[in-house]
Amino acid sequence: MINKFNIKIITRLVLVATLMIYLNCKNDKQSYSEEIEVAENFTEDELKYRPLFHFTPKNNWMNDPNGMFYLNGKYHLYFQHYPDGNVWGPMHWGHAISEDLINFEEQPIALYPDEIGLIFSGSAVVDYNNTSGFSKDGKVPVVAIYTYHNMEGEKRGDIDFQTQGIAYSLDEGMTWTKYSENPVIKNPGIKDFRDPKVFWDNHNSKWIMSLAAGNKIMIYSSANLKEWKFESEFGEDNGDHGGVWECPDLFPVKVKDSEEYKWALLVSINPSGPNGGSATQYFIGDFDGHEFTIDDRFSKQLDENKAVWLDYGRDNYAGVTWSNISDTDGRKLFIGWMSNWDYARDVPTYKWRSTMTVPRELNLIKKNNEYILKSIPVKELNDFKSKTIEKDSIEPEELSKVIETAEIDFNKLNLEFNFKNLKENKYQIIFNNGNGDSLIIGLNNNSKTIYLDRTKSGKVDFSEKFAPNISKVKLSDMINDAKFQILLDKTSVELFVNDGEIVMTELFFPNNPLDQISIISEDSYFIIKNIVISELNF
Repeated sequence: MINKFNIKIITRLVLVATLMIYLNCKNDKQSYSEEIEVAENFTEDELKYRPLFHFTPKNNWMNDPNGMFYLNGKYHLYFQHYPDGNVWGPMHWGHAISEDLINFEEQPIALYPDEIGLIFSGSAVVDYNNTSGFSKDGKVPVVAIYTYHNMEGEKRGDIDFQTQGIAYSLDEGMTWTKYSENPVIKNPGIKDFRDPKVFWDNHNSKWIMSLAAGNKIMIYSSANLKEWKFESEFGEDNGDHGGVWECPDLFPVKVKDSEEYKWALLVSINPSGPNGGSATQYFIGDFDGHEFTIDDRFSKQLDENKAVWLDYGRDNYAGVTWSNISDTDGRKLFIGWMSNWDYARDVPTYKWRSTMTVPRELNLIKKNNEYILKSIPVKELNDFKSKTIEKDSIEPEELSKVIETAEIDFNKLNLEFNFKNLKENKYQIIFNNGNGDSLIIGLNNNSKTIYLDRTKSGKVDFSEKFAPNISKVKLSDMINDAKFQILLDKTSVELFVNDGEIVMTELFFPNNPLDQISIISEDSYFIIKNIVISELNF
């Protein structure tokens, strides 16, 4: 095929050091010399696959979001980053800043490995009351709490090679000083002991840390972020345990349209997601300043499902919430790593690897006496809508004509509509192109499932684990009416059903851009209402 772009040859550089490559989110390991592909210039694939409104690093490897906080009009996003290669390597904290939650500008690296170890996942808090004592000249300290991973200790076969350290910033997160007495929490003899997420418990006037520890979450408290007391543990007998627990996040949340408050605990797990590989489960309950307990009604949900998932797609992992969101805003703002450890290091991008999800707002509802943690795109995304078409109703066969007439770019598409009067039938939204690539979103009321099919979406053979099956969500009953929101950004689809009661996020890599849409069903009486079709302005 003749390439219309002037492509420079991709050079291959051999990474001299032997790295411990973690194929199972930092736990299963393999030692070998890794050959890194580095692009000298943009290739055709980069122009096709670099997303338009999702954050991705300019170069090389990224995974978990870390240390997110809001301060003085800026949303800070840190992330696991290997700046010298496009596969997992010695971890640093990368850094990006946004004023609108959509456009993130990458900053210099925030935290580098040191003699104690690599810099694994963690969190950051704004210490307004200077409990840490790090303040100087009246400057408010921002304190990062992260996991140290000692490679030499792991190679020796030690168990206690992961500990927790802190660093502080007096310039709103731009530069950092590591605490001279790190680590602040030593390892009690647990192999997987990482990913501290910290918040200020105003009711009990202390800092609370949730920490992943193998197959459970350990909770600590502190008055000063330096000295930590073990409080309790949760989870050995709850939820899914088909993989290692990681990246916890414990926070209070108000039940929508009520005066009731509950606590949510996010726990990522790899592998054992609902459709394979990496995923994030959640628990709803109560926290008394010492221990987290599951609400009895949520226990019944677990009894029926084994686990309740935040996202049923294959590409939303290790997500956590921003700290220091103002009370006047009041939202729980979340972002996840848009990939899966089954194939993250194999996806067909080379200059960079990995993308973040669109930032989302989390809301807790009670429906049929069950708690559901919903997630929807942040409202800021609406500010980027252009070429918007709104129709009260439309016939299925008219949809493609409307989009074609308006010249909507599928590479940056927001599509919203309601299905009405659905029967015991199958309904499919098909995105495709003239080359035979297709991405299918379906609702099957016969089998009571919602599904996402990327098996024929373009490049799928780079990993046997990428598209072996269709991703599905089992429904408790058939759906008569359903609200859909679909975001497409070149190589990702994010599906939100009924305002985020069900969410599916997945990557795909078409050989050519998707530029056609159809909605089909054997049911000739269903209705499509409240259609909003928008091209996002990027």
